Amino acid sequence: MQVNVPAYELIRSARRTMSLEITRDCRVVVRAPLRMPEKQIDAFVSGHADWITAHMAIQQKRREDHPEPTPEERAEYIRRAREELPVRVAKYSRIMGLYPAGITITGAEKRFGSCSGKNRICFSWRLMGYPEAAIDYVVVHELAHIRHKDHSKAFYACVEEVLPDWRERRRLLKE
Repeated sequence: MQVNVPAYELIRSARRTMSLEITRDCRVVVRAPLRMPEKQIDAFVSGHADWITAHMAIQQKRREDHPEPTPEERAEYIRRAREELPVRVAKYSRIMGLYPAGITITGAEKRFGSCSGKNRICFSWRLMGYPEAAIDYVVVHELAHIRHKDHSKAFYACVEEVLPDWRERRRLLKE
């Protein structure tokens, strides 16, 4: 019996498990252990065909809703991020009593923000393409990581103290 396996890019490494990823440009990437037989990888991909189809549609919609910015738009987002994000961080830092060691603007594609173990906060300039409510959520989220380095109940309680509607704001990032 011939099994229909969607086309995929295979990345082998010293890992124990397999994973699937649908990239921004709608490629299927499979990560697999070095010695895993190709037949087993094909079976894994085939077994996840429905998941792949559903997530391809999600990624396609995301690309349509948030196309890659032109060089001019990119420059404007970077300018705005450098100008607006430190102001927002200062505002919420005062409210929360949490102060970052520094702020960096990056071009990260997969995450809007991050907080290092040394309390340095990074924001992607791509965040500037989203509504203000969503931007404020990411700022508060990253500031909360200064106190809580995880996504525990205590972490979300810290976020909710400042933004009781954080769930709706987070949803804006996924639309």
